[in-house]
Amino acid sequence: MKKSLLALALMGAVSVVQAQSSVTIYGTVDAGVSRRTDTDVTAVGKRDNNKLGFRGVEDLGSGLKALFQLEIRYEPDTGVIENTVRPLFQGQSRVGLQGDFGTVRLGRGLTAFQETSTFYEPWSGMPAVAGYQTDLQVAGYTSDPLSVAGNSLNRFSNAVFYNTPVIGGIFQLNVTVATKEANNNPLIIGRGTAAAPQFPANSMAPVNPYSVSATIGQGPVSAYAAYERNGVSTKLWSIGAYFKPIPDLKLMGSYQRQDQDYSVPINPITKAWLIGANYNVGLGMIRAGFGQKTPDNVLNLATIAKTKQFSLGYDYNLSPRTYLYVDGVRKKITPAATFNYYSVGIHHNF
Repeated sequence: MKKSLLALALMGAVSVVQAQSSVTIYGTVDAGVSRRTDTDVTAVGKRDNNKLGFRGVEDLGSGLKALFQLEIRYEPDTGVIENTVRPLFQGQSRVGLQGDFGTVRLGRGLTAFQETSTFYEPWSGMPAVAGYQTDLQVAGYTSDPLSVAGNSLNRFSNAVFYNTPVIGGIFQLNVTVATKEANNNPLIIGRGTAAAPQFPANSMAPVNPYSVSATIGQGPVSAYAAYERNGVSTKLWSIGAYFKPIPDLKLMGSYQRQDQDYSVPINPITKAWLIGANYNVGLGMIRAGFGQKTPDNVLNLATIAKTKQFSLGYDYNLSPRTYLYVDGVRKKITPAATFNYYSVGIHHNF
């Protein structure tokens, strides 16, 4: 009898622990066949990042929770880690606390601007060639120029992340501040010379990188404003909004301005804008967008590398977690090149 009571007590204790703490394993597998006309190459590629993640929450009581998230990136066609120069937990590696004060996390992850802006882009921030978030929506800007070549461009490492609660149900402020660590940066000439570069290899950042974004929205309308400064004092301003005139249609647009005056001797300003839409039709969704990126070049207008991009895509849902997709892109980079890009593939969340 005593043994039975002890067993029941232990089972009850285990149940309480399980109720207060949880770990979720999640991920994405995305692969497709693509063709780019200026290279005349057909390849197996991807529309979205492929990831394997671990996310945990522990209830500490009194409304306080401990959080962690680790996210690995990999290539589905070969099974290798995404780009060998990138860290194992390329997507993010953060731990923190959440309570009435908001959420505080430490580690590596998307900056406040980069994370916010994905909600205002027709491919939802996916790094697809058809999408805009990796180029036009950031006006060619990089959040982390001090990482080795080939590393992710839209994250801070060695950083503190803070998100306020959603105030009044409509407003939220997000802040990211990183340290001056070099992150194994390559030699960056900037305003220097090859013999005396402005940022020698593995040099410290001259300033603390930081990123701030604010969102406001109620019902079918939402807008954001953001400002970011990276480790080499390049600055980015961005604003955007979306509007849902009917539940199945989302219209969106954004404008951004990059200022590289600290490290680029001429043509420091790059401006970009985009407009887009998502439209749900039956089991599918149509994605569409048009945008333009224009670097400043008052000295020689003939060399402006202006980019214009029109993209059209379609998703067909086979289930709540799996869909087929097709993308088509026409991209014109003046005066360098014009190319078309086509992709068809499958996307699965688990």
